[in-house]
Amino acid sequence: MMKWKLTGRYLLSILLIVALVVFLNITILFGLLVNDRTGLDDVESNSGETFTRNFSTYLSLEDGEPVVSEAGREALRQSGAFVRFLDETGRVVSEVDAPSGLPDAYSPIELIQIYKYMDDDLRLYFIGEYESYSYLIGVPEASERRILFMLDEQAVLSYITKAFLWILVVDLLVAALIGVLFSSRLTRPVYRLTERIQQLKQRDFSTAEPKQSGIYRPVFHDLNAVSQTLKTYERQRAELDDRRKEWMSNVSHDLKTPLASIQGYAELLDDDSLDDTERRQYVHVIERQAKYMKELLDDFNLTMRLQHDDFPLTLEETNLEPFVRELVIDVLNDSRFGERHIEFEATQAATVSLDRHFMKRALLNFLYNALLHNDESVQVTVHIEGDIVTIGDDGHGIAESELPYIFERYYRGTNTDDARGSGLGMAISRDIIEAHGGKVEVDSAPGHGTSIRITFMP
Repeated sequence: MMKWKLTGRYLLSILLIVALVVFLNITILFGLLVNDRTGLDDVESNSGETFTRNFSTYLSLEDGEPVVSEAGREALRQSGAFVRFLDETGRVVSEVDAPSGLPDAYSPIELIQIYKYMDDDLRLYFIGEYESYSYLIGVPEASERRILFMLDEQAVLSYITKAFLWILVVDLLVAALIGVLFSSRLTRPVYRLTERIQQLKQRDFSTAEPKQSGIYRPVFHDLNAVSQTLKTYERQRAELDDRRKEWMSNVSHDLKTPLASIQGYAELLDDDSLDDTERRQYVHVIERQAKYMKELLDDFNLTMRLQHDDFPLTLEETNLEPFVRELVIDVLNDSRFGERHIEFEATQAATVSLDRHFMKRALLNFLYNALLHNDESVQVTVHIEGDIVTIGDDGHGIAESELPYIFERYYRGTNTDDARGSGLGMAISRDIIEAHGGKVEVDSAPGHGTSIRITFMP
C-alpha cells in the first residue's frame, strides 16, 4: 500500500508539472503574438509594408503631380526599390528608378494580381496612397515573401482547441509513462527505507540489504549500523533486566534473613526463663542483623545518589601513603582478617584532593573483596607509586566473561561465596573514584589472581 501511495504521489507531481509547462508555453506564445512590443515588431518595422506606409513622408506635389524628395530617392536606392505613381485611372504619371519594360497603366485586377503574386520578373510590390494618387513600390530582389491565407475564425479556433487538447493529452500520456518507469525505480528504495524504519520500530533488528539501492546504499548501510547498535542495546538491556531481577531476588532474600533473625530473637527475649547472659547474646544478634540491614539500605541510597550525580564531596589534601596504610591496619584489626597476609608498599606517594570518608569506603570495598572471595591463604598486596594505588591478590581470579560486568550495578560474580552484600560495592567504588576525577582498571585471569589499579588526579 505504501509503495503504491509513493508511486501515485510521484506520478501526480509529474503530470501536474507537464500540464503547467504546456499551459505556460501556450500563454507565452499568445503573449508574443498579441504584444506589440515584442521582437516581432522589430521584424515588421523593417518590412516593405512599413517602408511603403512611411514613404509618403518623402512626397510632395509640384504643379499637381507627386514628386519624391532627395531623401526619398536615397531611401529607394538603399532598399533596392523603385516607385511608380498612378492616377485614378491607373495610368502611370511618373516614376523613380523603375526598370524598362513595365506597363504604362494598370487595371484594378492587374494591381491585385501583382500585389498578391508578384509579376513575371518575381518583383515584390507594395501599394500606398498619397493625395489623389496611388504609388506602387517594387522590390526586385526582396528577401521577404508574401503569403496569403483565407481563414475561417471559427474553424481556426476549433482547430487550435483540438490541437491544444491533443498536445496536452499526448504530453500527459508520455509523462505518465515516464513517471511510472522512473517512479518505480525512485520510490522502490524509498519504500524499502520506510519499511526498514517500520521494522526497527517493531524491534526487528535484521540487516537485510537490497541488491540494488543506488544512491540510497549509504543510507541502508547506516540503517544496518543503527540496527546492529539497537540490537546490542536490546541485548544489554535484557541482560541488565535479568541481573536486576536476580539482584532483587537476592536482596529480598538477604533482607528476609536478618529480619527473620531479628523477629525470632525478639520473641525469645520475651521468655522470662532466660538469664542475663542469654539475653545479651540475643541482643547482640539483633544488633548485628539490624546493622547489616542498615548497610544494605545505605548502599541502595548511595548508589542512587551516585547515579543521579547527587554526590557532594568534602575534599581535603591527603597524602596517599598514611591514608592507605591506615586502611590496611583497620582491615588487619578486623577479627575476621587478623590472620590474613596483606603486604603494603609505597614509593613517592602523591598528595591528592579527596573526600576521606567516601574514598575509605571505596578502597575498603576492594580490600574486602580480595579477602572475602578467595581462600584464607590468599596474599594481598597494596602498592602505592605516585598517584597510583594498586590492590592485587594471588587468588582465584575472575573469568574473562565476567570482567565487563564487575563494575555494573546489581552484579554478583560466580565466585562470590559470601551471599551477604548488596551487589553494589564495586559499582559504588568505581563511581566514587570517578567522582574524584580518577579511574579504575582491572586485570585478572582465572588462577592468576586479580589486580585493581586506581589512578588519582593529583
